[in-house]
Amino acid sequence: MGKNDFLTPKAIANRIKAKGLQKLRWYCQLCQKQCRDENGFKCHQTSEGHKRQMELFGMNPHRVVEGYSEEFETAFMEHLRRAHPFSRVLAKNVYNEYITDRHHIHMNATRWLTLTEFVKYLGRSGQCKVEETEKGWYITLIHKDPKQQLEEERRNKRSEVEREEEERHMAALQEQIERAKRARLEKGEPLSEDEDDEEAHTLQRDEIEGPIKISLTAGAIGGLVSAGAGPPAVGSSAAVPGLARVARGAAASAAGVTASAFGDDDDDAAEVPGGSGRGGGEGSSRGLGGGQKRSKLDELMQAELRARSNAAASCSDGGRKLDYWLAPGIVVKVLAKELKEHGYYKEKGVVEKVIDRYVGEVSMLSDGTVVRVDQAQLETVIPSPGGQVLVLNGTHRGRRGTLLSIDTVKYQAQVKLTTGPYRGKEVWLEYEDISKLDSVADGSSGG
Repeated sequence: MGKNDFLTPKAIANRIKAKGLQKLRWYCQLCQKQCRDENGFKCHQTSEGHKRQMELFGMNPHRVVEGYSEEFETAFMEHLRRAHPFSRVLAKNVYNEYITDRHHIHMNATRWLTLTEFVKYLGRSGQCKVEETEKGWYITLIHKDPKQQLEEERRNKRSEVEREEEERHMAALQEQIERAKRARLEKGEPLSEDEDDEEAHTLQRDEIEGPIKISLTAGAIGGLVSAGAGPPAVGSSAAVPGLARVARGAAASAAGVTASAFGDDDDDAAEVPGGSGRGGGEGSSRGLGGGQKRSKLDELMQAELRARSNAAASCSDGGRKLDYWLAPGIVVKVLAKELKEHGYYKEKGVVEKVIDRYVGEVSMLSDGTVVRVDQAQLETVIPSPGGQVLVLNGTHRGRRGTLLSIDTVKYQAQVKLTTGPYRGKEVWLEYEDISKLDSVADGSSGG
């Protein structure tokens, strides 16, 4: 029998050592080589193969560690799903079962230094239910709905895309700022500290540069609609046939205008004098008929234009979301931690008054105390389906509605508008764009 034969004690001992697990500190994950002792590990570190792997690792160490971490997490969770799908088990027992495979990803190659840190990560990410006891850390697998998990992945991907888009936008904006500074320096214009800090980063607009608003008055509408030599100027006091009825229709409500437009012919004839606006060539009966038809058309057009102007005035921001949203009569939740000692933290109240658009005086529902809180420390309240809400931002700002349903996945609510030109329309709005209306305020004020 030879010295290094297959059945010699030394050969058997070598096979036993190679089969079992060795010390983790003598394992090289990059080369996937397990050394038996410290001397062998030092020899391996001086080898050419290990040096080449270390050069590759030095090019992008963060990505290599993240790759090993993802592989370790995937393999560990896969073993937990197969071996203990519904059991509450010790984390160290699962880890000992996982490392029985000698070709597993070792923990010293991941971003988790200890098993405790990895278990806490599983709890934070919602993959396992984690519990610390005297015996150690217990973990229980959390089973998720595949549809819900897919929706969550899509939402996370969408958030990541939005974040990257915002970063690119900010980078482009910063590049424009730097380019403008260089242009000013090339022209010989010095940059002061104040300009560098505030004026270069703040968009300011004077009052005279505000958005253009067009106000349509009754006289202007009557002059444009009536037939004559030519349309009079806006605000002109020139007498135009049928203007008396148009002026009264402009002051009345939309319902009153419609009723007068489709009223009795006798009342119309009594209000419009026959032949007052036409020449002597036309008969009185013909002039009366022409004036009567023209008055009804004027009133209908006046009512439609007034409704459009009201809608344009209420949505003068063009549908954009503003940075202030407080409104009297809405129910809000107070999130000011300064009021925690007074018992008002996370309590609800009604906005009684809005100061400078951003500060509200809130009457607490618990005891009626009025506190002054900034809108940054307030949160909107979503009622149950069927409750009354007020639209606080967007195209339908200032309109009331009835809450129909809630989408908890998209954080949106379906509202049926009850006021405004879009009355009866069902729209989907974000949670932060609506808030519950106080029942007292809603009952006291008409729609």
